[in-house]
Order: sequence, then structure tokens, then C-alpha cells
Amino acid sequence: MSPADDAQTVDVDGQRVRLTHLDRVMYPSVGMTKAEVIHYVTQVAPAFLAQLQDRPVTRIRFPEGVGGERFFEKNIPAGAPSWVRRRTLPAAPGAEDEGKDLTYPFIDSLAGLVWSANQGALELHTPQWRVGPRGAIHRPDRLVVDLDPGAPAGLDECARVAHLVADRLADDGLQTVPVTSGSKGMQLYAPLPGRRTAMEVREYAKGLAQELAHAHPALVVALQRKDLRGGKVLLDWSQNHPAKTTITPYSLRGREQPAVAAPRHWDEIGPGLAQLGPAEVARRLEQDGDLFHL
Repeated sequence: MSPADDAQTVDVDGQRVRLTHLDRVMYPSVGMTKAEVIHYVTQVAPAFLAQLQDRPVTRIRFPEGVGGERFFEKNIPAGAPSWVRRRTLPAAPGAEDEGKDLTYPFIDSLAGLVWSANQGALELHTPQWRVGPRGAIHRPDRLVVDLDPGAPAGLDECARVAHLVADRLADDGLQTVPVTSGSKGMQLYAPLPGRRTAMEVREYAKGLAQELAHAHPALVVALQRKDLRGGKVLLDWSQNHPAKTTITPYSLRGREQPAVAAPRHWDEIGPGLAQLGPAEVARRLEQDGDLFHL
């Protein structure tokens, strides 16, 4: 697609998608335009859609790019194409909008990814549970542990802690996939058989975080308190709560530099670990295939 200011409607896998302001600069630090954002999501679409499948999507939108206004959006926006699948779900207990019904979009096609990118939705966040074809909310099919470094700790410390977490999960028969977050830290995902409730998974993750914080107090913390986090890695177990979402693997991040929540090889998780940009993620996906096998 060639950048253009004027709106145009294109055919994407049989769906008509209206595109606007394709030359708008979304990442001023490198000049990355909306057209290039759309190109990226097109390149990684099969792997990205596998992560989004049957999960309601919360978007963080940057209509004018990362230097402008940003806002969270759960409900599908007015004027969304009729072909974008949607489902009205009750807000999860404990959510800030508890008691309300929310009508989420489900991004399940290349056309949906292109539509979302055109909306300036750089970040797509999803829960650890899926929704069945009749609207039933299933039990979580994965566990996530978010590794959040407190300065001056960084990705090197996250890498050390990631191996501790993975080894501990392996003791319980859980295999993990490491994902550098595209921001400061990383996440570890482990597939689940879907037998535990979200709150049971949350309590399991909390116990694991507390156990590792006790065993490695100079490196790991399990509490959110900022005064405890300097130079350590927070194991954020709370993202397993049914009301919480996590950045979806293969999503861009709305930071100054364009980076991606990128699945990684375990042999990369060590000293010198760095976040990956969209071009590198697309190249690796073509070369190595999808490293996220949940």
C-alpha cells in the first residue's frame, strides 16, 4: 500500500476496509507511518491471529501517533464495520467497570487487524481466557507471569529470573514460552488444560512468586510496592485475574521506539537480551516460524 492522506477503501481477504491518513507518522523517532504499521501486522498476521483467536480485545489507541493522545478502549467503537465480530460480555468481578456489560471486538481475520491498525490501535491486549462460540467464558488456557524490572535492573536481570521461574514451573509439569514485552521487561506463558478457574490460577501464580521472592530476596520481589522494587524484578502474578489483560504476543507497543511483544528462543534469554523491533520480528517469523506454540 502506498501512503496517502486521502481515505481509500481496499479489499482485504474479501472484506472492504476503509483506510485513512496512511502517511501519518505513528512513531516520530524513526518516522514509522501508519502504512508501515499496517504492513507489519500483515506480515505477522497468521501468528498474531493465533494469539488473538476467541479472546476479547482491549485496545490502546494512538490516533495521532505515540506523541499524541492515547486511550484505552474495550467496547467496539461506533461505526465499526459490520463484519468485525463482536460479543457482549459482563465485566469480570473486580474490574473497574464491574456490573457493566461490554461489547468487545474479536480480531479474527487479516481484515480485522488492518481495520484495528487503521484506528491507531497499536497495542492489543487480551485476557488468559477465551470465549466459546455461544458466548461462554472458558477457564484460562494459559498462565502468565509478568517480569517487571525496577531500575537499575533491566532485561539482564529479567533473563536470570525467567530461568528461575521456568525451572520452578517445570517442576509442576508446565512448559514455558518467553516473550520480551516490547517495553521494559518480559512475560512467561505456560499452557494450561483449562481445568482451573482464573482465581485458582491467580492464587497458584501468587504462591509461586512469593516462593521465589523468599528464595531469592536480592533479585526477586512479589509485591507491587515501589519502595521494595529497586534493582529487583517484580513477578507480577496479578495478570491472571479474570479482569486483567496482557499485551498480546506479536503486538506493537506504543512507546517512543517501535518494539514488539516478541516470542523468543530460550537460548536467547541471557546477558545482552534486547527488545525487538517490528522488522526484526517479521524477519525472524519468516525464518524460524512461530515460536509461540500455546
